[in-house]
Amino acid sequence: MRFSASSLLFGAACLLTSAAAEGLKVMPLGDSITEFGCWRAYLWDKLAKEGVTNNITFVGSMTDTKTCSGVSTWDRHHEGHAGYLAINIAKTNLPGWIKTTQPDIVFFHLGTNDVNGNKATADIIASFGSIVDQLRALKPKVKVIVSQIIPLPSKNAPVVALNAAIPAFVKSKSTEESPVTMVDNYTGFTSSDLKDGVHPNDGGDKKIANVMFPEVLKAIKGSLAAM
Repeated sequence: MRFSASSLLFGAACLLTSAAAEGLKVMPLGDSITEFGCWRAYLWDKLAKEGVTNNITFVGSMTDTKTCSGVSTWDRHHEGHAGYLAINIAKTNLPGWIKTTQPDIVFFHLGTNDVNGNKATADIIASFGSIVDQLRALKPKVKVIVSQIIPLPSKNAPVVALNAAIPAFVKSKSTEESPVTMVDNYTGFTSSDLKDGVHPNDGGDKKIANVMFPEVLKAIKGSLAAM
């Protein structure tokens, strides 16, 4: 069977149009700081003001009904799971989640529960690497944003150690095809931004959204331009 050049071009155009119509799949990944926090709503609101939310969806097996100040509508899907460790997510949970959602961009704030569970920094970083590897096996051009985590006043020394290890991890793991970048949610975040010593209050949520926003927007715009 032969196909004309015009029919092949038409088919390619249809595929591109279909991909553009579907939009980018963006996954917020994390633990209870991601599940319970309003920072996802505040981040979505900032992205909406940049005019990109018509071209993206937040994806994940989780959703919520929380009320967040000043934001009436946002995509509530996410993959934030209270109590989950990065180590366990990498070993057990992630394959099923990403097989279903097929994310193009993933940003995660993980490690707090690992630190609280006395897991070694090297093991947490290794789990981050496994997360990136699994994402790339599914989507070779996936963009990943890794957050340095917010303070944990009751056990802050290992938080500092983990955050100190993240820049080198990001540098070693990033590629031109599948960039891995970092945001800093530790600097400037104080105990007054926590409501219970672990989770951000509303002011803390707004700080996280402000930190996440530039890198997430950059990843979205870069991916949209390449579609």
